Amino acid sequence: MRQSLLMEKYPVYDLTLPKAETSCATVDDIIAALKAKIDAHPKVAYIATFDHYAHTQAIGGTIADTIKDAKNIVFCFGMMLPNAAVLAVRPRAIGVADTGEAFHITFLEPPMEMATKEMEAWCKALADKA
Repeated sequence: MRQSLLMEKYPVYDLTLPKAETSCATVDDIIAALKAKIDAHPKVAYIATFDHYAHTQAIGGTIADTIKDAKNIVFCFGMMLPNAAVLAVRPRAIGVADTGEAFHITFLEPPMEMATKEMEAWCKALADKA
């Protein structure tokens, strides 16, 4: 998993997962595997799955030629609410794009180290056929 700054300000984790290194064949398979991790975690709540590809296509937006499908799974760790400002960084999401030969999996770095480690582990666990 690689860390970078998107647009010079957003700390993003991303993983390019070759399809040959996972048993997941589609974006929906990746989303289902991530949802299983979310559902199994006692302090994480699943919120929704957003079909970003279909939405962008429906509004006549621009989609890179390399992207064949793209969805976000939205969830929340929400283990504390110390002040109202923390709502600005919740909920969390992991994006999954099918780029043909690989899946590109990304998430914005959470402000809570435990959440970062958990999300990173979920993503890395998708590589089950290395």
